[in-house]
Amino acid sequence: MSSQQSSGPHPGDPRPGDPHSGDPRPLPRQILALAVPALGALVAEPLFLLADTAIIGWLGVEELAGAALGVTVMQTVVGIMIFLAYSTTPAVARFVGAGRPTKALAAGRDGLWLAIMLGGVLALAGVALAEPLLVAMGSDDDVHHHALSYLLWSLPGLPAMLLVFAAVGMLRGFQDTKTPLVVAAAGFGANALLNLILVHPVGLSVAGAAIGTSLAQWGMAIAYLWMLIPRIRAAGVALGPEPAALRRAAGVGSWMMLRTVTLRAAIVATVVVATDLGPETLAAHQVAFTFFSTLAFVLDALAIAAQALIGRELGAGREAAARRMVRVMTLWAVGFGVVVGALTAAAAPWVPRLFTPSATVAEAITVALFVLAVSQPLAGYVFVLDGVLMGAGDVRYLALVGVVNLGIYLPVLWWVHDTVSGGQQTQIILWLWVAFAVVFMGARALTLGIRAVGTRWMVLGE
Repeated sequence: MSSQQSSGPHPGDPRPGDPHSGDPRPLPRQILALAVPALGALVAEPLFLLADTAIIGWLGVEELAGAALGVTVMQTVVGIMIFLAYSTTPAVARFVGAGRPTKALAAGRDGLWLAIMLGGVLALAGVALAEPLLVAMGSDDDVHHHALSYLLWSLPGLPAMLLVFAAVGMLRGFQDTKTPLVVAAAGFGANALLNLILVHPVGLSVAGAAIGTSLAQWGMAIAYLWMLIPRIRAAGVALGPEPAALRRAAGVGSWMMLRTVTLRAAIVATVVVATDLGPETLAAHQVAFTFFSTLAFVLDALAIAAQALIGRELGAGREAAARRMVRVMTLWAVGFGVVVGALTAAAAPWVPRLFTPSATVAEAITVALFVLAVSQPLAGYVFVLDGVLMGAGDVRYLALVGVVNLGIYLPVLWWVHDTVSGGQQTQIILWLWVAFAVVFMGARALTLGIRAVGTRWMVLGE
């Protein structure tokens, strides 16, 4: 795809909402114009992860449990690096709001360079550390073999994944969520097809799913570079990195990384507990958590709109408009959580059979999905306020309260482990998911809500 053929607007062009062009649309239309395409792009990845989980699940419980561990490690590494998108978006959006598109393009370029550098280092480190990491998480025997296979074949795609994050963050900062939608749909469509062929007809088992994902990610990364490099050069911005700008990006990114590390630590700790409680619990948790990731991305569409719009409004000095956006998007997020939760509850009794032939695992998945359904309004509130504070550049606060939230959650998680160990499968998964979806998410809601009611967060990104 060439830059001339891109369906999205070009970075640097005057856009609706730019202080130099004006945006006459009502606020709900501005939000929807960003959130709806963002929703499509966000949902594409977890929906195809659901497809991958179903493809692997029919190989057997050991394969599904092994994939759960391998996916957890990869998602932990990639999840920590999500700051490449979340720090690039507000940096670019503030320059857009201030009417400085060349600086916005330079900020996006620096994000791309940081992504490729980090991706190469992490991929090499992963080769050396994959096996000890999996052993530390409790994998053994056949589960360990499948987990290691998935992880090693996923590492070649890691630099591409990070490039995709940075490119998407850059486009979001320019208020363009349509181009990521097109690329995500094509990339993850190819991913599902490749995985289906490589896992079953070709017979590569769990490794086939990892290989298909790596190939799809590189295709997406190349597509973004093909679109963005000509636009950067056309604006007269040098392609090479600027060392001082990279250091500033890394400084902001370090706080974002700490914030993300605390989130991933909570997720990994939950997987470790599920692993210790047996293969059936781990397999059920993997399917339920895949649903959680899917719904999180759905609710996160509003958070993406919040990042882009809040960054733009604060860059232009429109604090009152930013405050109004927070109120509107918070109400939307809670209402959206109610709708999504109702749909999840309706699907909970029959969906598990798509992922496993085991009646015990299917019953446990149903219980987890009911807990997940009830917690969705809370999750919507959390995700949109997270996006608001990211868009404002309040990353230090997000990092520090992330440590607090983790400190609240871990003792509860270990109490659940000691209490339910050896109990019935449905009881085990019930309390495991109450701890994660209610206690942990509740702690996040409290700490984010306290910050959002004040005004300090609106000036920290300047």
